[in-house]
Amino acid sequence: MMDLPHLLLKLRVWLGLWLGLSLAWPAAAQFRVEVTGVGMTQLPVVIAPFKGESAAPQKLAAIVQADLERSGQFKGLDASGTVLDETSRPDFSPWRQRSAEALVAGSVSRLADGRYDVRARLWDAVKGQEKSDFRDTVSAGDLRLSAHRMADWVYEKLTGTPGAFASRITYVTKQSGRYTLWIADSDGENAQSALSSPEPIISPSWSPLGGQVAYVSFESRKPVIYVHEVASGQRRAVANFKGSNSAPAWARDGRSLVATLTRDGGSQLYRIDLAGGEPRRLTQSGSIDTEPAFSADGSQIYFVSDRGGSPQIYRMPAQGGNAERVSFNGSYNISPTLSADGRWMAYVQRQGGQFRLQLMDLATGQSTALTDTGADERPSFAPNSRLLVYATQQQGEALMTTTLDGRIKARLSGKGGDIREPHWGPYRK
Repeated sequence: MMDLPHLLLKLRVWLGLWLGLSLAWPAAAQFRVEVTGVGMTQLPVVIAPFKGESAAPQKLAAIVQADLERSGQFKGLDASGTVLDETSRPDFSPWRQRSAEALVAGSVSRLADGRYDVRARLWDAVKGQEKSDFRDTVSAGDLRLSAHRMADWVYEKLTGTPGAFASRITYVTKQSGRYTLWIADSDGENAQSALSSPEPIISPSWSPLGGQVAYVSFESRKPVIYVHEVASGQRRAVANFKGSNSAPAWARDGRSLVATLTRDGGSQLYRIDLAGGEPRRLTQSGSIDTEPAFSADGSQIYFVSDRGGSPQIYRMPAQGGNAERVSFNGSYNISPTLSADGRWMAYVQRQGGQFRLQLMDLATGQSTALTDTGADERPSFAPNSRLLVYATQQQGEALMTTTLDGRIKARLSGKGGDIREPHWGPYRK
């Protein structure tokens, strides 16, 4: 019988960063919000402390500012000691002297039923004109979500692109001998445990509508694919065939998964209908085919195969068929992920024993290194295609985000332990 390290190695396909980098499983890693780097252009904005937020469970202005700074598009100006609300016109003179281009002022107040009324106004600080207003009524437990929604509102009003701060991420930690699958806010905070097990959990993947997460669990002493309902916590096994069942990826309609199965010998890609029935084999190679990822329009599947002698990224029609090689720069390329706007593919390349995050322009095939770290793993795009989340080793285990030019990175907050397998969910409905 194959031992667990060897089996993990096959399941993660040459992914030494899952196995080789995690043998020690350091247990003391801590997250913190830390934004580094300078973008080409960053809009100076003022997010003033909200009136009434000192009595609220969450400091909304700080959450909004951290979101905007993490995007790489904005530079927050220090507004400590200044409390403004949305009901009166601010004095823009001191902010103009500091080159501020936008100002957000607001308030948060507790209603009689225990909920909170959240309001804000966005101003053009240069022209002194109101641009938009925001209002939300939420429970105390949803105040962070309201702040993320507000950050999305500011981001879209000032950039013309929807924000993705109110979306969620999932990731896996190992600490004190237990593996835990977490569902968290996009900044890593507010993490809730979806599953805890003494056996490995790998490859979590959000459904297109965000209500479910598929993942692989070894709790039955073999890799089995489950689909987990986020709201209820209920789950069901959807791939428990002979051999290994791994690397689930959702089809765009949310009705099926493509995964790697060894049920018929070898590691090949199959489509699994969640309504039931026999899986349909999509690849017919004598090699290891794994880590499927759908294109933005769902018409193609990108995947990793060693059919050319070393791990490379290929693509084929979503219903199966002839595969063409996509990655040519480097001899070892894995973990493809596609942006929702159809422009980019992020992946991990091994360079002299170092695993580094790469970004490919799909129109030109040109790739750019986004990091200088050596243990990057499993990139995943934000739903607005403007950021990537990935796991790495940087002064301990870390979840990071990066802008697509690699200039601005943020270390996310969240749970400690050995951190692996991040995946960024879709927009929240």
